[in-house]
Amino acid sequence: MTQAIDYQRVTALVEAIDALPSEEQSLLRQMLATRSVESTPGICGSYARLKGTRIPIWTLVSLRNQGADHAELLRNYPTLTLEKLQVAWDYYDRHREETDRIIASHDEA
Repeated sequence: MTQAIDYQRVTALVEAIDALPSEEQSLLRQMLATRSVESTPGICGSYARLKGTRIPIWTLVSLRNQGADHAELLRNYPTLTLEKLQVAWDYYDRHREETDRIIASHDEA
């Protein structure tokens, strides 16, 4: 059964977010993005991946480093959206060293 959307509550939430200082808005975006990344033992080498997919973050970063643009990534991974790609880039920004080590280990293999 689908629950009705409470537009008044959503509007109040948007207003509350808009009222936050920019630093807190940034923290909120990071926290929400973190919920869009998961790591599960035995799936995709246990590496961080976009939630609900089998697309590791390191794979997307590696392809981008090799010259793939958003359009190419979206063509090659039809379940991706621009929003999910942004989650991947944000994750990479926060976990750059770890992700670069993973990419380097796969390049050596």
